Amino acid sequence: MNAEKIKQLQAAAEAVRTGGKGTARRKKKVVHKTAATDDKKLQSTLKKMNATNISEIEEVNMVKDDGTVIHFNNPKVQASVPANTFSISGTAENKRKNY
Repeated sequence: MNAEKIKQLQAAAEAVRTGGKGTARRKKKVVHKTAATDDKKLQSTLKKMNATNISEIEEVNMVKDDGTVIHFNNPKVQASVPANTFSISGTAENKRKNY
């Protein structure tokens, strides 16, 4: 073997490209999930549990152990009493509890 050819092969090995002409094509297109699909799955699960809408609730406050409060103003509340499950959705706001 010639030393010059070995140097050329090493230089070619360093310049190997990972994409371009001759590479394998993607088998399938990757589809990213959106929040809408998660919401649809949640709503279908709640429907299976016979959850009903409760429309008279104007606000919901959830107190955490560290003293902060998660406040929902005009939330959408669904309840399934036999399953002991409540679903609260809407815009949440974190507040500090005042004593």
